[in-house]
Amino acid sequence: DLPPGMTARERRHTMRGAPLWARSATVLAGPAFNIALTLIVFFGLTLYGGVPEDTARIGSVQTLPTGPVPLQAGDTILSLNGAATPDFATLAAVAKDLRNVATVTYVVDRAGQTLTFQGPNPVPPLVNSVSMGSAAQDAGLQPGDLFLKVGDTAIAGFDQMPALVEASGGKPVDLTIQRGPETLHITLTPRRVDLPNADGGFDTRWLIGVTGSTLFDPMRRSPSLTEAATISAQQSWYMAKTNLNGIWQIIRGTISSCNISGPIGMAKVAAAAVQSGLEAFIGTLALMSLTIGLANLLPIPVLDGGHLVFHIYEAVFRRPPNDRVMQVLMTAGLAILLSLMVFAFSNDLFLCA
Repeated sequence: DLPPGMTARERRHTMRGAPLWARSATVLAGPAFNIALTLIVFFGLTLYGGVPEDTARIGSVQTLPTGPVPLQAGDTILSLNGAATPDFATLAAVAKDLRNVATVTYVVDRAGQTLTFQGPNPVPPLVNSVSMGSAAQDAGLQPGDLFLKVGDTAIAGFDQMPALVEASGGKPVDLTIQRGPETLHITLTPRRVDLPNADGGFDTRWLIGVTGSTLFDPMRRSPSLTEAATISAQQSWYMAKTNLNGIWQIIRGTISSCNISGPIGMAKVAAAAVQSGLEAFIGTLALMSLTIGLANLLPIPVLDGGHLVFHIYEAVFRRPPNDRVMQVLMTAGLAILLSLMVFAFSNDLFLCA
């Protein structure tokens, strides 16, 4: 039925009177923009930051509190402790096997000259960033701190840390760290965290909330437009898969509902990303845009995904859902959405703070 005073031509320009394809396109426009924005940002970051060269050539070297490092930007690492390192992927695998080795023999090519010298572990136990609201932040750990011991175990490389923290089972851990010229002793209690894995699923682990970094960063090159587009699509797909799988795992109760957060939690994540630099911050905002777009596609009435379900029903049965049914479903959808918002704020403020 037409509202009083409205012609059939005028009704076609309203949401309910427009053709089904036009209504569906309007509903999809918001989530599509969020997803497209993520793709564009990842594409831009890939072009700006470049991609690692195929060889194990060093672009920059970290500064350690223990003193200068013999490596230099432009060096090509030929081997670590006798294991050949033709590229950074191989180098990373070799470095993982050397996680317990404090002093490593490096063979490098420097301007055509082959040099051999001793140096620190290629993945030193150096804090790169501290997660907001983590056990590490509460205990006062800072970027640039160097782990010396976990309990009575001496630390040679950062890759030792996860197993030692996991072995604590959530009990307090004694850390010995070096901060500048000072040696400090800190005790903290690891927290249970759900971490995305390479398959898009989640692993639940005890963590203290710090990230490490390699002793050196690879020399980077400018990718082609096609290569950058492919990388951005792969990154976006992985993030989307992880997000959707995370929602499903929360519904099943496999991972903690503390993974649901509101604006306060998102602000904390963004603030933590700032520690890792502008690129990490922009990438985090792009990930949030993707998350919002995917959340909007959930089949909950009131959200765009709910409207899309109604449109599919209309396409299949050649008529829109009954107005009374629509009203009940929209009310239920609004109640679900408001409940989720209250729950997310509660997580941010006190349930998971």
